[in-house]
Amino acid sequence: MMISPVHRFRDIERKPEYLQPDKCIPPPTRSSSGTMWFIRDGCGIACAVVTWFLVFYADFVVLLVMLIPSRDYIYSAINGVVFNTLAFLALASHMRAMLTDPGAVPKGNATKEFIESLQLKPGQVVYKCPKCCSIKPDRAHHCSVCKRCIRKMDHHCPWVNNCVGENNQKYFVLFTMYIALISLHALIMVGFHFLYCFEEDWTKCSSFSPPTTVILLILLCFEALLFLIFTSVMFGTQVHSICTDETGIERLKKQEPTWERVVGWEGMKLAFGGEFSLRWLSPCSDLSCEKAPPSGTATVAPSERVAQEAFEQLSDHEFVVQVC
Repeated sequence: MMISPVHRFRDIERKPEYLQPDKCIPPPTRSSSGTMWFIRDGCGIACAVVTWFLVFYADFVVLLVMLIPSRDYIYSAINGVVFNTLAFLALASHMRAMLTDPGAVPKGNATKEFIESLQLKPGQVVYKCPKCCSIKPDRAHHCSVCKRCIRKMDHHCPWVNNCVGENNQKYFVLFTMYIALISLHALIMVGFHFLYCFEEDWTKCSSFSPPTTVILLILLCFEALLFLIFTSVMFGTQVHSICTDETGIERLKKQEPTWERVVGWEGMKLAFGGEFSLRWLSPCSDLSCEKAPPSGTATVAPSERVAQEAFEQLSDHEFVVQVC
C-alpha cells in the first residue's frame, strides 16, 4: 500500500524522538531593538509599491486636474489640505503596518533548556511549531510567507507586505480607514468637477486637454470606487474582529474560544493602546496598553484532554511536548 506524504509526516511526528526538543537550534543572541522588521516577499513588495503609486496618482489628479485650475481658491485650499492630510496619514499607517513586528514568536526557542525553564507540572503541555521550532503561545499561528509564528494572527495581507497581528492591527485598521476616506473624498470631488466642466468650457476647467482630463478623471473614479468598497469591507471586518476578540483565522476555523474574551469597547482600547484619545487616530503613536504575554512565553494547558486534542489536529502541523 502506498503511503501518502501526509501519513508519512504524521507517522514521523508520533515517533518519540521527534517530540524531543533537542534538535532545535537556539535563537541568535542578538538584540532585535535595532533590527527593522521587513518581509522580503516579491509579491508583497510589488503590492506595497502599487499601493503607494495609486495614492500618488490620486493626489496628482486631485491637485493638477481638479484643484489648481479651479478659480475658487478657498475650495481648492480646503480640499487640498484635507485630501493631502488624509493621504499622508494613510501612507504613514501603511508604513507602520508594514514595518512593525506583528507579534512574531522567537524562532528556535523550543530548546530543552527553555522548556525546562518553564517549570511545567506533570500533565501540562506546550505547543511547538515544527516549521520554525518555536514554542507557540495560545492563539498563535504560523505564517508561510513571514516564516514565523505570529501572536493573534488575523491574516497575511500582501498590500502591507506583512501579517496583521497583535502588534500592528491598529495601524492596519487606520490604513483601511484613511484609504476609504480619501477614496470617498476623491469620488465627491470628481462628481463636482464633472458638473463644473459641463457648465463651463472644458478647456478652462483643467490644465490638460478635454480627452486627457476625462480619461484621468474616469481612471481616478474607478480606482476610488474600487478601493472604497474594498477598504470599507476590510475596516468593518477588522473592527468586528476586535470587538468580538476573534481573529480571521479563528473565525474561519470556527474555533471555540478557550481564552477570556475582551470584547466591545474594552477590546478597542486594548487594540488601540488605552483610553480613547486623538492618539487612536495617529499612526505615529505607539501602543501603550498592556497586552498579552511577551513573545516566547508559552501558554500551558494543564490537562491530558488538551494533549489528545492537539494530536488529533496534526493537519495544522502542530504537536505537543508533554512533561510526564
